[in-house]
Amino acid sequence: MSKRYTYFVSDVHLGLQVADPAGREARFVSFLKGLPQETDALYLLGDIWDFWYEYRDVVPKGYVRVFGALQELMDRGVNVYFFNGNHDIWTYSYFEELGMKRLAQPCLVEIEGRRFCLGHGDGLGPTPFGYRVIKYIFNNRPLQVLFSMLHPWIAYRIGNIWSRNSRLSHHEHYVFKGADEPLYQFAEAFSKDNKVDYFIFGHYHAEADVPLPAGNRLLVLKDWMESSPYICFDGSELLTDNNR
Repeated sequence: MSKRYTYFVSDVHLGLQVADPAGREARFVSFLKGLPQETDALYLLGDIWDFWYEYRDVVPKGYVRVFGALQELMDRGVNVYFFNGNHDIWTYSYFEELGMKRLAQPCLVEIEGRRFCLGHGDGLGPTPFGYRVIKYIFNNRPLQVLFSMLHPWIAYRIGNIWSRNSRLSHHEHYVFKGADEPLYQFAEAFSKDNKVDYFIFGHYHAEADVPLPAGNRLLVLKDWMESSPYICFDGSELLTDNNR
């Protein structure tokens, strides 16, 4: 019986005007087009877009090659799932219209007998009050409606200014702190009530592969600013390629 592959990717930050935006998009398209015929599923774990806001009848321009590559995957039977990140939180229906399936973190899925807990990773575990307030504001439907009343020219300039002020656009090289991280504490607590073999998240812009007390693993995907990291599950083991 031939292997079936499942891929996980996060934090491409398409559209972010840092480093080489065109090259980053081209690398992502090449990655999508290069997935083997045996690919069963692709999980987009959030912040694939650096800023995304879709109006009822209008979506952002650009990214034609990205959507074309995703559509080709789905046309050949690959299941494409996506999570909202903290940068591309405002997706409403367009991705689903293309055929992608939205998931909400933390999401438990079983693949070839292994249990995965997936998501973007932001807001899981002990979270500072200020960040909880920001997350509430971004998810508040009345406030989203008010934002939608802005002309796209204004809305996207506000969004891009916010994006440029993020940790990523300041080129900070974050180091995952293991057991001190909220995400680690979430995974440790979650493992007490749920059987999970692998936790896979993004958000931190730092690569991590950390053993947990329950004998399972927490993996964090790095961003795509300098490389093209992904995780692949071949039905028996996890494979990674961080362009080392």
